[in-house]
Formats: sequence, C-alpha cells, structure tokens
Amino acid sequence: MAQKKHFILSIDGGGVRGLIPLRVLEALESRLMHRGISVPMHQVFDMMAGSSTGGLIAAGLCAPRPGGSAGEAAATLGELRDFFERDAREIFKRSISARLARTVSSRLGLFDETYDARPLEKLLKERFGWTSIASGFSRLVLTAYDIERRQAVFMTNGLEENGGRPDDYYFWQAVRATTATPSYFEPAKVENLTRKREEALIGGDVFMNDPALAAYMEAGKLGWDADEIVILSLGTGRAPERSFPYSEAVNWGALGWMQPSKGVPILSVFADGQSQTTSYQAEHLFKALPKVIYHRLDTVLAPTSEHPDNARPGNIIALNGAADRIIRDNTVLLDTLADMLKANMESELADAEPANLVHAA
Repeated sequence: MAQKKHFILSIDGGGVRGLIPLRVLEALESRLMHRGISVPMHQVFDMMAGSSTGGLIAAGLCAPRPGGSAGEAAATLGELRDFFERDAREIFKRSISARLARTVSSRLGLFDETYDARPLEKLLKERFGWTSIASGFSRLVLTAYDIERRQAVFMTNGLEENGGRPDDYYFWQAVRATTATPSYFEPAKVENLTRKREEALIGGDVFMNDPALAAYMEAGKLGWDADEIVILSLGTGRAPERSFPYSEAVNWGALGWMQPSKGVPILSVFADGQSQTTSYQAEHLFKALPKVIYHRLDTVLAPTSEHPDNARPGNIIALNGAADRIIRDNTVLLDTLADMLKANMESELADAEPANLVHAA
C-alpha cells in the first residue's frame, strides 16, 4: 500500500491577485471531480498556509461556516472567486469624501491609509462569524507581525515546539490581521484568546509574502516526516517589467517610496523580493531533502496588473488570463497532483475501513 502523504497548500500575498492561485485551485478541483473525488479543499490538503490575500483564501477554505452543516467550509472556491471578481471593487474603492473627513479630523490625515477597513471587516464578520482558528477543519498557518511587541506572529492550530497548543484567534480577526498591509489598511487590533490580551498586527506580507517555508516548519512540529510531505506553493504573479528607474527613485524620499499613486514601491519591492527569495531557498532546500515533494507555480504579469488594489474589470480579465496560462503550461503537473491526491484519499479510506468494520461488529 502506498505511503500516506501530507499535502500542504501555500499561497502568497498579492491583494486582488489572489484570483490567480484561486483559479489554479479550481482547475485542480475540476480534475479531482473528473476522477470521482468531490470533497471540499480542507479534505484535500492537510495544511493550508497563507499571507495576506493567501491567508484569506486559506482561512475561507479551512474555517467552519457559521450556521452551516457539519464539515461545511466558510467559503467555496466559487464564493471566493466572487469576492475577487466582484466584492474586491467595494473593498478597494477610494472614497474622496472619507479621505477629506480624515484629513480634517487628523493632522496626519494626508498620510492616512488608502482604504477604509470597515467594509472588509463587515464582510469578514459575516463570512467567518465568531469561530476561532482552533476549530479549523485542517491545519492552518496565517502570517502577521506584532508592531507593539516587535515579533513575527504565526497564527496556527498546529503545535508549539514544546508540543503545546498555540495561541488562538478569531478567524475573522486573523484574516483582518494578515491582510493589514501598511498604507493600504490600518493595523488590526485583534484578541489573543489564549493570553487574554489585545495585539496590534499588520500583514505578514511585510516579512513573509510566500509562507511555504513557514508551513514546512509547522509540519515538522506536527511530526510529519520529509517523505510524507507534498507542498504546492502558489504565487500571485510578478511583474519584472515594472521597474523603478533610478532617475525617479533617487528623488523620492521617504514619502515617495510609500506613495500609493506609485503603487507603494517599497512594499512592492519587499513582497516581490521576499517571494523570489523564499521560492529560491525552498527549491534548493528541497533538492537537498529529495524526499519532500515541492512544486511552485507562478507567472509573469503586465506592469499595471501588479498593483494589489487594481480591481478594475479590465485587470480582472488580465488576471484570469494569467491564471489560464499557468493552468495551460502546467497541465501535466496538475494531472499528476490530482492522481496523487486521489490515491492518497483512497489509501486513507482503505485504512479507515477495518476500524469501521470492527465498530459495526
């Protein structure tokens, strides 16, 4: 009998570009259905890790749906696609009147965040309710950064190094935290349910836009052996042709590097550089650990499509086109993954049958 594998899904940050990995997951789901496997994603992947928009997707597929049936996730892939193709336009809507009001009420209003977080928070509360990460259907890793305690935060329902339970958070607040990218949204004030305290968190994309290695480390805490691990790492696209010319950057100063009209260059560089670094390190690390199966899928975007808040219809079409290219260019790999997942789930069912027979007797 084939050895049971632990499948890990890792999704990068990237704002509305989260549509790209979401489409790849839809293609994988379709292949599974053609193979007779029709189950939610939390039964396909043993662990999901995400930063920023990747965290929103992972949490949506892993969290229980408030008032739903047993095993029903907070969001389907189709519902998440509706969010990126429709609801994101409301989230990333610039309100001139709101900006002017904040300018009047605050001396620093001109340097306030680009978007009001309240529409996003309302949507998250409706979608996740007040369930906590501890109730997730699969293992979960969401990244954030505590700006008061100056430490990286990995919100997870796995295990600590000492085998204890990690700190617990409400799902909606955890997603709000991992998506709190500076200059786009204000920091999130979240409740640490374990330590009974509030924490001020910003998005994990500021230090770990690609969370694949974080997921691998969490798998180690769970005792998963290298030969049991299969990692599917999904990027949100990058735009190498979107350059920042020296002649312009040399005169930007601090405000220029953070200017939204320029696409917040410093954050773009941080996210792109970190994703490139992590994928490079992961590729070489897992070559040295050949028992780990690691696949990274990403694509190249047009310069204007890199902006994480570009939810205009034309860009949604462009992002769907980018996803189509990934799916087309990786048809064989997606088929292979679907075959592996099918065999893995069938092996799990076969292992469970004797226990059911004994119980029935």
